Amino acid sequence: MGTGLSHFRGFVAESFRDEGRTEGRVEGRVEGRAEDILRILEVRGVAVPDEARERISSCTDLAVLDVWFERAVTAQTADAVFGDG
Repeated sequence: MGTGLSHFRGFVAESFRDEGRTEGRVEGRVEGRAEDILRILEVRGVAVPDEARERISSCTDLAVLDVWFERAVTAQTADAVFGDG
């Protein structure tokens, strides 16, 4: 006879699956936003030194990337995206 507790295992397992899915979505949004920033700068003809490219690509803070994204639309230099110029 079963203990009738299998639904608890299912609930816990599903919670972990959902948590992983959420993390994956955030990571995807972060990576996508960094790619968007680099693409905008490329299309606009703004030079992006390797150091700036690495800084953008390695950033994991979506709020910071959102600010950089908005700046990239009008920035004349990569430094201006970071607020450094």
